[in-house]
This record gives sequence, C-alpha cells and structure tokens, in this order.
Amino acid sequence: MERMGKGESTKAAILEEATELASLVGLGGLTIGTLAAATRLSKSGLYAHFASKEALQVQVLQYARDRFTDVVLRPTVAAPRGEPRVREFFERWITWQSTAFDGGCIFVDAASEFDDQEGPVRDELVRAERDKLESLTLIVGTAVSEGHFRDDVDPEQFAYELEGIILAHHHARRLMRDGRAEERARRAFDRLVDSCRAAARTA
Repeated sequence: MERMGKGESTKAAILEEATELASLVGLGGLTIGTLAAATRLSKSGLYAHFASKEALQVQVLQYARDRFTDVVLRPTVAAPRGEPRVREFFERWITWQSTAFDGGCIFVDAASEFDDQEGPVRDELVRAERDKLESLTLIVGTAVSEGHFRDDVDPEQFAYELEGIILAHHHARRLMRDGRAEERARRAFDRLVDSCRAAARTA
C-alpha cells in the first residue's frame, strides 16, 4: 500500500475537517476563513493547499466522493451478485445518510445550494451524482441478469425511485425529525424490490 507523504496526510486531515464543517454550515458557507477559524490554522497555510474558496469546495466534494466509494460502493460490490448486492447498497447508503457526517449527507445539502449555480462546484456535484447512479444501475442490472429481478425491469428507473426513497428519508430525518424515517424508507425499499422480483421468487 502506497504511503502518503507528510504534506499529503496533512491535506487529507484538513479535508476531513473541512468536509465535516461543510456538512454543518453548508458548502456555500465553507471558506478559507471559516476553515481557518475551525482548524486554528492560518489562512496563508490553507491557501498553500487550496488556491481559492471554490477550489476548497471542489476538493471537499472529491474527498466526500472518495469516502462514499470506500464506505458504500466497495463493500457493496463485495456482496453476492443480484438482489443481495442491491440490498447491500441500500443498507450502506441509508447508513451513510445517517452517520457519514454530523450535519447529514453533504451531497444532498450541496445539491440544494448549487443546483442553479453554474461552475466547477456544480460540475463536481453532477459528476458525483452521475457516477453513483451509474454504479447503482449496474448493480441493479446484476439482479436482472441473475434472474432475481424480472427481465423487463429498467435499472435506471429503479435507481431513480431508490434515490427518491433516500431523499425522502433525508428530509424526514433531518428536517421533520421523524423517528420513523428509517422504518418508512425500509418499507418503501421492500415494496420497490418486491415489485421487481421475478415470478419464480414470489411463487
């Protein structure tokens, strides 16, 4: 395993704190100044790592995307192909929503901030979203090819509906403080899976 140099490890530690901070104050509220105050590092030292507020925000999103890959995607693809892998993705995704950062999912929060703001930050958000949905579509495709889901199941539509469930869970849990948010999300997911199962699995 390749070891990081001191400079790289320092930057990784700063990005970890910056991502946590962004989950609390919003990506738009993350600046060199707010990060300096939170980390007690000098602005000049932070500028050595991040040339601008925008560069910091983009790198925070890249850090969060790498973390999502490590926490959700890599363990998911290690699960058995087919429906078990779809379920693994859901379990890890909903856990990510609840535990990844103190302020909730940074991608959901940032999407509401930057959906109408053109530029590198929005571009990075779109890239992360497309990569996630592409991965999920491929995972659902294995459920079709393994015969767990019907041949006429549209993996892209499944991914769309599952993201709707996850977003509803985030809204219910974070804004409405609904103690049954996860229970409701699981029931919705089970109904979605049941609607896609091949007839042989429901007989």
